[in-house]
Amino acid sequence: MGRTADYSEQRCAIAATLEVVGDPWTLLILRDAFQGVRRFEQWQERLGVARNVLAARLKSLVGYGVMETRRYSERPPRHEYVLTAKGRDLSSVLLTMAEWGDRHVYGVGNGPVHFVHKACGCDFHPKLACEACGQVVDGRDLSRVIHDDPGPTVAQALEAVAVKVAAE
Repeated sequence: MGRTADYSEQRCAIAATLEVVGDPWTLLILRDAFQGVRRFEQWQERLGVARNVLAARLKSLVGYGVMETRRYSERPPRHEYVLTAKGRDLSSVLLTMAEWGDRHVYGVGNGPVHFVHKACGCDFHPKLACEACGQVVDGRDLSRVIHDDPGPTVAQALEAVAVKVAAE
């Protein structure tokens, strides 16, 4: 499940996101975090991932500020991993991926899990909407605007994020 692509010299928000969460194990760690998993051993048991791989992915998520560690035991010192606000912002990404998998891999209604909107009790199917007007949109409704100064590369942007997280 490793990844060999190098996006570091690109100037693209999608490439930058892939640098942070594009590894399959990372996405499964996040999926489980949204289901309440917080401890290393829980992930290890649920995913069956090698300990060194899990440790590296958790360290990366903490380094990018997607998760943070919290001590839950003094003797011996033990930490759990909790989603930060930045990490919780990935919920819509994972819900959209789950919807895509349900529709295009399993077939609608045949997937192992579906979501129900608590407020109305109906099955939940995510849609993208314009924040300003509320209209549901897809790619055909959008125009792509390229800035004259495309800004930092993925590597430069993520280095700035890591420095900011370390300073907090």
